[in-house]
Amino acid sequence: MDDFAFYLPRFVAAFSILTFAAVSPGPAVAFLLGVSASRGRGAALIATSGIALGSSTINVLTLLGVGLLLSQIAWAMELLRLIGAAYLLWMAYGALRKAIHPPRIEAAPLEPASAHRLFAAGYLMQVTNPKAIAFWLAIASVGATQGGGPLVVAAFIACSFVISFTCHAAWALVLSAAPVRAAYARGRRWIEGALGAFFCFAAWKIAVSES
Repeated sequence: MDDFAFYLPRFVAAFSILTFAAVSPGPAVAFLLGVSASRGRGAALIATSGIALGSSTINVLTLLGVGLLLSQIAWAMELLRLIGAAYLLWMAYGALRKAIHPPRIEAAPLEPASAHRLFAAGYLMQVTNPKAIAFWLAIASVGATQGGGPLVVAAFIACSFVISFTCHAAWALVLSAAPVRAAYARGRRWIEGALGAFFCFAAWKIAVSES
């Protein structure tokens, strides 16, 4: 049986990045803003399910790809770690820049759609979202499941789905209320500043961590 205690610190590091990725504004937030504002919370939660499944799809593909890479190239983990740290530093720069000059977040235009189309739209939006793909590559650099068996991998995938769904569902719920959107707009400088600080810290932790 896999020793989950051994992987717990890696899981915490990976899930910390995932949580901040899910709560930071991006294409998924703009999409959910449009759904919440035009169709309400129920429709937004349906779309959230698609987003979470899309995130899990990227997660699985990343795990497969990274696992294959590591089995072929001994120094690949070091390279992946540096790439992940560099990307997080870039995200830190972007967040801090937004803290100084916050851009407007506008709802994405939507066409009438049924429940299954909303789910599919959320899924397709996420699996083609460059931000989500880049973040999963950064998360992969932590090596959360490296050397683990099926139970470790399954636990990681399941927990990742729950985190993605929970974070995006929170966006779906709060963005359906106009006062909350206004409060977020007022406090966005502090939010982006906190994200920038976290991304700097995460980049440092990844860069200095051992394989």
